[in-house]
Amino acid sequence: MQPTQAGILAEGPKLARYLTFSIDSSDDILDALNALKDICNPDETIIGFGKSLADKLGKKIPGLQTFPAMSSCGIDVPSTPSALWCWLRSDDDGELFHRSRLIENILAPAFTLTDVTDSFKYAENRDLSGYVDGTENPDGEDAIEAAIASNLGSGLDGSSFVAVQQWLHDFDMFDAMSTKEQDDTIGRHIADNEEFDEAPASAHVKRTAQESFTPEAFMLRRSMPWSDGMNAGLMFVAFGKSFDAFDVMLKRMIGEEDGIVDGLFEFTHPVTGAYYWCPPTTNGKLDLSALGL
Repeated sequence: MQPTQAGILAEGPKLARYLTFSIDSSDDILDALNALKDICNPDETIIGFGKSLADKLGKKIPGLQTFPAMSSCGIDVPSTPSALWCWLRSDDDGELFHRSRLIENILAPAFTLTDVTDSFKYAENRDLSGYVDGTENPDGEDAIEAAIASNLGSGLDGSSFVAVQQWLHDFDMFDAMSTKEQDDTIGRHIADNEEFDEAPASAHVKRTAQESFTPEAFMLRRSMPWSDGMNAGLMFVAFGKSFDAFDVMLKRMIGEEDGIVDGLFEFTHPVTGAYYWCPPTTNGKLDLSALGL
């Protein structure tokens, strides 16, 4: 199988920056993508392509689709697709800034930068609510099985599908909860990160237990907190061999399956939602052969 963009399987970075782009000039797309391929190190910069870009190039990536807007039980999940997504990993803010400028310049005039979001590691991989994030992540070969596509053919094997959502937390609402109420929304005790059986059915860990789905819905989470002024939350990023695991999990979270809404919605909600295909690599560079490059 072809190598995966290495940053997908690597441990989470200290700092991250997410860039999204829209298509501006169709005439320059091929030149821009070839230039991007030349300057991107897949250890540090993970690239994802939206369905709109594949469509513009007249190519079909099996399994790539547009993130669907969802609504159930009074919960609305938005769809905010874009053509191209970059996840920049680093431990230096200045280096992230200059790498962002380089990518923006390389992609112009074919693509226009539409959003920049900075993220960071908080304590030992905690969400800003204080709870540890990604506790049930698969490891080793299990992570590869969950996150990396195989048996699809050259230019597709080694790729991954990523779901990206920016969640905005209401900290005033969260702080108004008792510790028990907070623990009940997550299904873990914040003091020791342990699950507890008496948590309500709406607890997040019960709603999203990956082994409770048929087939099991394992995916590799690489989420990080974000902040902008006094607004903050979680940038949810989850890689899968397809979008199936994320799709069924989100539908259960909003109560579409059984009418029980995930406790997370007591204090947070998604403000964006997008799907991307992350191509494999060849000789340390992005393999864009599936897109005709």
